[in-house]
Amino acid sequence: MGKKQHQSDKLYLTTKEWKDIYGGHKDDTATKIQRAQFKRLPFTHCALSFLPFEDPVCTPDGIIYDLSHITPYIKKHGLCPVSGKKLTNKDLTVLTFAKDKDGSFRCPVTYKIFTQTSIIAAIRTTGNVYSMEAIDELNLKRNHLKDLLTDKPFQRKDIIILQDPQNLDKFNIEHFYHVQFDTKTKETLLEEKLAMQSPKYFLNSLNNEAKEALSQLEKQYVQKTEEKPKEQIADSVNAAHFSQGKVAAGLTSTTMEPVTNNKAAILDEDDVKYSRVTRNGYVRIVTNFGPLNLELFCKHAPRACENFIVHCRNGYYNNTIFHRIVSGFVLQGGDPTGTGTGGESIWDRPFKDEFQGTYKHDQRGILSMANRGTDTNRSQFFITFAACPNLDGKHTVFGRLVGGATTLCAIENVETDKEDRPLEDVKIMAAEVFVDPFEAAAEAVKMERKALASKANSVSSEEETNRNRQQQTEIQKPKSYSSGVGKYIKPEIRIAVRRAANEDTSTIEVKKKVPTIL
Repeated sequence: MGKKQHQSDKLYLTTKEWKDIYGGHKDDTATKIQRAQFKRLPFTHCALSFLPFEDPVCTPDGIIYDLSHITPYIKKHGLCPVSGKKLTNKDLTVLTFAKDKDGSFRCPVTYKIFTQTSIIAAIRTTGNVYSMEAIDELNLKRNHLKDLLTDKPFQRKDIIILQDPQNLDKFNIEHFYHVQFDTKTKETLLEEKLAMQSPKYFLNSLNNEAKEALSQLEKQYVQKTEEKPKEQIADSVNAAHFSQGKVAAGLTSTTMEPVTNNKAAILDEDDVKYSRVTRNGYVRIVTNFGPLNLELFCKHAPRACENFIVHCRNGYYNNTIFHRIVSGFVLQGGDPTGTGTGGESIWDRPFKDEFQGTYKHDQRGILSMANRGTDTNRSQFFITFAACPNLDGKHTVFGRLVGGATTLCAIENVETDKEDRPLEDVKIMAAEVFVDPFEAAAEAVKMERKALASKANSVSSEEETNRNRQQQTEIQKPKSYSSGVGKYIKPEIRIAVRRAANEDTSTIEVKKKVPTIL
């Protein structure tokens, strides 16, 4: 015996000691056998599917099923799945359970919640479910054999006991007939083989709650139908001068399918439209300080200009404020939230910068796109109060001020706070579009396609007429009556020729030579 051998002893019983030594639940072999021999089914579950019932029905023995599961079983086997006795659809009684606000089953008379220890009974003639206590006190003891809700008469034999805590053998799943004996037919086995092809068949480890959730998901889930995008055909309007590159990709890559027909690449519809823009656009922004007339460089920055014109026409900028004024630098607006962090483009996504061309921030009144970085243009814009060469190559220049210089000066003189927000609201009252070159470009593309379609129709109709004319002028091939030389001569003509030749030979006289005597 060493020192400090009882130093770790506690003056109380631990949970493990109480469970394993002095009491509590002992998970030994006997308890495991007992649990294996008795598996109780809750009265709220179907005795065939082991899932909570939705349309409950019961047999004369008080066994509860779900109507959607028991009906096909009776149709196939004609037996009760629990007792194995003969059963028909006429023997089933439709049950009506009362529920409280939480959805728990209860007695409609005593309002007591049904538990595993409650004695529950149903009336065969009506299907109403009560606690046995209510039937004893209000029906049997008073000899008043009428339904407590509908006042419909019944007999004592019409009382069906659904649950009795003293007789739980009918809730023991291990004694169910369809569990002990395999009642599956060949059709059922074939259905199971087909079902085994689905991964859901092997989800045997799931509990009933998870299975119920999956069944509900199966009913409510609607699979999305993937629409395959229609293949665009290149025409003379949108055909690029380069190919799609599928032939080269199919030759050099093992992941691509081999393609032998080289097709021209198809240009984006916006690029086709922008290539036909030939003039600038003009817009007027009316503020509470006066108007600002703007010229838009639509050929130089088509995406920024179209985004600005569409927003002006749709009233996107109406009643918005210029949230930032920096004297000697810029006047910034175009955010419907007025915070400097909002705004969306007409495509619902940021669009790329357009730095091509000679336009720069080299003077007062330059109209440019505000952004958060490279290719993050949305709806916000700014007008410069002075030349800002440090903004070149960072912001897309897409217009300039051509009228309203006094208005711009008045706005520049508005006082601001430390965060450059104006103390007085500078609001955009309305925006007017005077010239929209994108409409003309879209109309030009439409007219080109229309002319191309009419030309194709005229060419096809001309080819059809030429084909018909050629068929009409074709020389019909003569009919052959035999093979070899003279196969196209009719038999009548051949017989007539032979007959004429015979007559000619019969009329010719043959001169005989007279022998001479030497």
